[in-house]
Amino acid sequence: MENLTVVDHPLLKRDLTVLRRDDTSHGAFRKTVSDAAAILAYEALRDIPLRETEIETPLETTTGYEIAEDVMVVPIMRAGLGMVDGFVRYLPEARVGHLGMQRDEETYTPVDYYSNIPKGIEEAHVFVVDPMLATGGSASFAIDHLKEEGGENFTFACLVAAPEGVKTLRAEHPDVPVVTAGLDRELDEDAFIRPGLGDAGDRIFGTRES
Repeated sequence: MENLTVVDHPLLKRDLTVLRRDDTSHGAFRKTVSDAAAILAYEALRDIPLRETEIETPLETTTGYEIAEDVMVVPIMRAGLGMVDGFVRYLPEARVGHLGMQRDEETYTPVDYYSNIPKGIEEAHVFVVDPMLATGGSASFAIDHLKEEGGENFTFACLVAAPEGVKTLRAEHPDVPVVTAGLDRELDEDAFIRPGLGDAGDRIFGTRES
């Protein structure tokens, strides 16, 4: 699919297997989400621009490199919070915004309930993160909101995506690339990704019903 990167890495395939397993504990699930997000970050940051800087080694002056873009990570709460540590692990200077959304279980449409976005989004490369891209409604709604805040440069990163969600995001925000660990088969009648990994928020925070 156009504008979609499915990251092919042995460690990510292993981590996605852990996340899919029904018997994975919430502690192991939470840690694995963070680890998988870090691998996704490597791929999502592949083309980030650098600037040269002169540095001193113990022996001489040489040329080094710094990240040339301001980076902002915005999780779609609550499940997206589980991916933040993975993204900022190698970019500790990145600023973190918060965007709270939930799905109306009858209409499957997103409803926002919280927004706290740092200043300077106009100049930042914004990584919107959420473990799952299902219908694409929440992702599209989130990017709409962030564009209204002044954002112009976005990447959406998720652990698993449904073809329907990718199609929606591509139609509504063709300028936003999607980076994912897995493109799954389909959405079911309840708009859950199949084979998927269940409700990521419940599994991250230990609120899953037995």
